[in-house]
Amino acid sequence: MANLPLSFSVQACLQKPKVIEASQLSECKGGSRLSRFEKSDTERKLVCRAPQSIVSPFYQNFTTKLCATPRVSIEGSKNQVTTFSEAEDLRRALSYLFRTENGGLVKVHVIKKNVKYSVHVEVSSLEVHGEGLVLCWGVYRANSSRFEVPDFKSSATDTKTGMNLSPFQQSLSGNFKIELEFDAKQVPFYFSFILRSSFNTESSASDVRSHRKTNFCVPVGSLPGHPAPLGLSFSPDGSMNFAIFSRQAEGMVLCLYDDTNLEKPALRLDLDHYVNRSGDIWHIAFESAWTFVSYGYHRKGALVEQNKDDNFNKHVLLDPYAKVIGNSFPNGYESGLTTKFLGRLCKEPDFDWGDDFHPNLPFEKLVVYRLNVELFTQHKSSQLPTGLAGTFAALAEKVQHFKDLGVNAVLLEPILSFDEQKGPYFPCHFFSPMHIFGPSGGPISTINSMKEMVKYLHANGIEVLMEVAVTRTADVGALQGIDDVSYYYANGVGDSKTQSSLNCNYPVVQQLILDSLRHWVTEFHIDGFSFINASHLLRGFHGEHLSRPPLVEAIAFDPLLSKTKIIADCWDPYDMVVRQTRFPHWMRWAEMNANFCNGVRNFLRGESLISDLATRLCGSGDLFSDRRGPAFSFNYVSRNFGLSLVDLVSFSREELASELSWNCGEEGPTNDKYVLERRLKQIRNFLFILFVSLGVPVLNMGDECGLSCGGSPAYGDRKPLDWSALNSGFGKQISEFILFLTRLRKRRSDIFQRRSFWKEENIQWRGSDLAPPKWKDPSCKFLALTLRVERGSLLVSSETSNLPAGDIFVAFNAADQSETVVLSPPPEGMSWCRLVDTSLPFPGFFSFNGEPVPVPEQPSELFAYEVKSHSCILLEATYLDS
Repeated sequence: MANLPLSFSVQACLQKPKVIEASQLSECKGGSRLSRFEKSDTERKLVCRAPQSIVSPFYQNFTTKLCATPRVSIEGSKNQVTTFSEAEDLRRALSYLFRTENGGLVKVHVIKKNVKYSVHVEVSSLEVHGEGLVLCWGVYRANSSRFEVPDFKSSATDTKTGMNLSPFQQSLSGNFKIELEFDAKQVPFYFSFILRSSFNTESSASDVRSHRKTNFCVPVGSLPGHPAPLGLSFSPDGSMNFAIFSRQAEGMVLCLYDDTNLEKPALRLDLDHYVNRSGDIWHIAFESAWTFVSYGYHRKGALVEQNKDDNFNKHVLLDPYAKVIGNSFPNGYESGLTTKFLGRLCKEPDFDWGDDFHPNLPFEKLVVYRLNVELFTQHKSSQLPTGLAGTFAALAEKVQHFKDLGVNAVLLEPILSFDEQKGPYFPCHFFSPMHIFGPSGGPISTINSMKEMVKYLHANGIEVLMEVAVTRTADVGALQGIDDVSYYYANGVGDSKTQSSLNCNYPVVQQLILDSLRHWVTEFHIDGFSFINASHLLRGFHGEHLSRPPLVEAIAFDPLLSKTKIIADCWDPYDMVVRQTRFPHWMRWAEMNANFCNGVRNFLRGESLISDLATRLCGSGDLFSDRRGPAFSFNYVSRNFGLSLVDLVSFSREELASELSWNCGEEGPTNDKYVLERRLKQIRNFLFILFVSLGVPVLNMGDECGLSCGGSPAYGDRKPLDWSALNSGFGKQISEFILFLTRLRKRRSDIFQRRSFWKEENIQWRGSDLAPPKWKDPSCKFLALTLRVERGSLLVSSETSNLPAGDIFVAFNAADQSETVVLSPPPEGMSWCRLVDTSLPFPGFFSFNGEPVPVPEQPSELFAYEVKSHSCILLEATYLDS
């Protein structure tokens, strides 16, 4: 069968069709220029008419009748040549205007009449050789080169092309007119035609085509649609618009599925290059398509062979902008399909947010708890029903645990729909939560459950932050096949060793990421984002490093996103390494501080200069003194990859060298009392340094109860949180210690919750005696400092207490022997009070009220305090009567 490519144009000078009113037809002469983006109000009403003006173009049992295959025919009514429709019909018509290759005009009107569709063709200004003019036409759906030929009894058939031949009627004015009717149950389809002289209907020599020398084509039963917004959108009148970007596609087919056969689409509708394409965006609209439940796309081109149904079905693509997706192909990847998911033909569910509001906590006030939604409550010790454990709803049930730790923000590991084999850091989709986090696994229940969780956490003063992995996707089932040249780097770029690396600063990818982030803020009320593998966001189109990456800058200045918390995390989940880099920030971007983690680990195992610890304590000025301040530093000592906190002090075999861990004298589990005491002190020291340092402390799930992965740093070896461990002696003392530290930070916000750095004149650094610290001595493992409050603030009440705020003295000893430190005399009328000494047994190693430090017996004697090996202390100056 002849391959008849499509063409559609308004004028010889135009690229696109225009939908116009009949009253405007007389104005469309040869010199006029029309743009499909300049629509009048009346025209918009034509494109998006009220649903009652046209019945649904679909019917319930259509699967076998609508598939475009050669053996299926469409039953049509007898064609009629009539006088043109009344003016009332014209007002309801979708009208199109073409120019022929020899200068004639072709006007086409598609009108819905009760249960029929009328296609009226009028030809004018055309010189015809012979006795008359014949319409040579056909209809198609999924393949423009393969026509479905209706059985019109009074129509002849072209034996070469298989197209119908219907004669025009010539009016008194010399124009040629014809009107064909089709049953509404036959739509949607495309009406493709050419003009032929009736002098010789079997010869193609007299064929008249468009000025592009291709067939004329109009949609019947569907609307051209709009290029924006991308994805599935709904008009107030109920019509739905589909739009997808693909620059490289030779053609795009919309695949609609019903609930009877998910392996094959019930309807495939080819998107016409001129009717349904604007620039690089393919689009189509329907006034109703509710008999279908899911949709996807098939891209035509070199990716698959177009005429093989098996390949066609295997290469159905998920809409990147779908807001509700379902696991429509349970064995998608295993059966060779490129996706397991399809977009759902439904609106996002309505949700009553009530009086929900964003807590909008300042950076410096945050205490963050990073967790995995599934592992957080999956363990049977969570005492939650099986269907609830591991879900968003289960997380909300544990809100008291966050309060018991003093946490006011949770950081969720990626919850975007992902490849379950690769893990959550390799998403398939950017707009929908993973179905396994919903109570029933369904998309609607999952969405509602997440919103309920966010609302409940907000009501308890807890912000919800999300990790997002927008630099790489799953290897299959994500954006592959839509337009790989635009979305992905070819064969990896630089140190990107995978083809799933997204070209994030390419305009269409940048827009996808921005739209996704806005969606999570507006629809789910998310308070902020931590961007995994953030260093990748600094790459240009060809992998080059950019000093002003467009995406990073766009997020920083976006009217909506800039009001949320935006955090750069340079951990790469593909290589399992952190690539710390100078990140452009525009005073809006915070960062996960890997240097803090490494500095604290090295100090506590006795392998770094004390100057590095001092830098981290003071808010990492080497990173954040560039007009940001310490509040932009998100500090952590353990995280979701690598060793957990208890493993950090229990394993240090050779292959764990990159973890900077120390086993405290014996590898793995032990019964040695002295090794266990040292490990316990080290865990206290890690938490102590984390909370007394300037910046935002980030706790990791399970560290409060000694969660261990047996010394494995692999992400996949992590264990669910054992809630029974919270009631153990270790769990109780560490949880209480964390609560104490969070309360101390809040009470002494003047020192520990600062948006700016400490002033140099308010810090006094000390060695083990009255001498200055040995900054450049690698053997020195002791550091102390006095944090002096502003003299005027001594009589000013702190944020949460009526007690006056005094100086703070802190000391850190990573040596194997004790050090005696000489204390400066406290201000007049005050005395030193011990709040923390990590070497003491529980419960005495911390005190909410404090223990007075003994005053020297002689006035001439100095205050002194013995700091035991591998321990830290914190003293506060307080008034004696308080």
